[in-house]
Amino acid sequence: MGDLSRRIDPATPPPPPATVPVRRPVEASLRLMSWGWVLIRHDALVPREITPLLPVSIRWIAHLLHGFAGREGREGRPGQRLGKAFEHLGPVAIKLGQVLATRADIFGVEFARDLGRLKDALEPFPLDQARREVERSLGRPVESLFTDFGPPVGAASLAQAHPAWLADGRKVAVKVLRPGAERRVAQGLDSMRLAARLAVRFVPPARRLEPSAFVETIARALQLELDMRLEAAAASELKDIMDRARDRDGGHMTAPAVIWDGVGKRVLTLEWAPGVAMTDPLAAEQPGLDRNALADNVVQAFLTQALDYGTFHADLHEGNLFCHAPAELTAIDFGIVGRLGPAERRYLAEILWGFLSRDYDRISRVHFEAGYVPPEHSVEAFAQALRAVGEPVIGKQASQVSMGRLLGQLFEITALFDMHLRPELILLQKTMVSVEGVARRLNPDHDLWAASQPVVERWIRRELGPQAQVRDAFEEARATLKALSRQAQSAPETRTVIVRETRAPAWMIAGVTLAVAASTAALVLSLWPAIL
Repeated sequence: MGDLSRRIDPATPPPPPATVPVRRPVEASLRLMSWGWVLIRHDALVPREITPLLPVSIRWIAHLLHGFAGREGREGRPGQRLGKAFEHLGPVAIKLGQVLATRADIFGVEFARDLGRLKDALEPFPLDQARREVERSLGRPVESLFTDFGPPVGAASLAQAHPAWLADGRKVAVKVLRPGAERRVAQGLDSMRLAARLAVRFVPPARRLEPSAFVETIARALQLELDMRLEAAAASELKDIMDRARDRDGGHMTAPAVIWDGVGKRVLTLEWAPGVAMTDPLAAEQPGLDRNALADNVVQAFLTQALDYGTFHADLHEGNLFCHAPAELTAIDFGIVGRLGPAERRYLAEILWGFLSRDYDRISRVHFEAGYVPPEHSVEAFAQALRAVGEPVIGKQASQVSMGRLLGQLFEITALFDMHLRPELILLQKTMVSVEGVARRLNPDHDLWAASQPVVERWIRRELGPQAQVRDAFEEARATLKALSRQAQSAPETRTVIVRETRAPAWMIAGVTLAVAASTAALVLSLWPAIL
């Protein structure tokens, strides 16, 4: 299997994203207050359903807030009210809701289902407006590229999708950015930056979570998502990765091809994805569909992309996945792409393998070597804490594990050992949460660790096994020989040194001679009494 005790060369973590100042602090402050008011009006800030669970000392605050709830806060379940509030708050809040909707194991199936409409069932904008956006972005009439352009079939926070047909008969999906999306994202991010600064200043426990770095990482992903040309490039890259994974290891996921003639700053055209959207309740009921295998494939596809290629689809919720029998997956919406360097990929693989093999000492050492835990803490004590987390979970069915309790324990441990949020891992952690949520929606008893084992074991064997060690030694020897060859072939630099003989002027020689003679005479006269 390879030597897992071999020390990892410590890698300098990438610098955190540059902090962007709050551009309009007054507007951002007013917007934050309006966000709070929207949540209160929808009874989504402190829902009445959880008020009896609050400590008696603060329960009166919840009752006070309930008095300000409007009609929209008196109707519907908590998930429905929160979803409507997020829709009102805009794209940034909707992205948060999409992540929450994947965690039925934490918040409950009903709550997650109510939030699920945020994935692709928002209110669309009119068809004629979409056609104008396409023509403006592509610089030509819609009819010049598509023989038919249908009404929207799905609307998300930033864009909506339309079915269309090319001249050769192929069905495609045309993704059109919402009018004004850039402005709403910029406003939302400005308010989030202000909220992060307030958290750093007034909530000391939040500082280790690096709220400013978190906001800037999400901001960068959202800004890239607003340019469909960049999304087209990401879709093409991930399709290549998925195709290579299918050819090499059987693969678990594919992506539709990009129609480059239909790509502009605000428009993206892809081949139509086969199968049924996983947000459709009938998707899991398709004849011949293996739900258990499909849940495994979601997890394994993500890990293959992250570990083997260091590039992964970072928005894998049900709204971006299609499936068909027996367990085939197709991903769409490539606006957010996560990337891991070689060091981060190795840390991830060794941490997962450590849990699979229950080697908590190794997991602890990897955390310290990677800089995830400050060096003043004890490796042994951290291993003991990891054992307390891992042992109750490994080998248990998902339905027997309380994810809320587990996350609470993990948060306590990270606080105990002063672990700070690593900005470069935010998208990885976010995607892992989404992927596990999707798998457990398919199979409530899904075993994440068992699904992960084949991919992680293959990576460990390939990258750390005997063949890998021979390969690494050969590469090092090859690099050394190249360096020696370059040094031998480089001719020594020729330098010409010119030595010029200069003669001092006669007046200078005479002056120096007289000065020396006078100094000598003065010295002799001063010492003469001692000489006598």
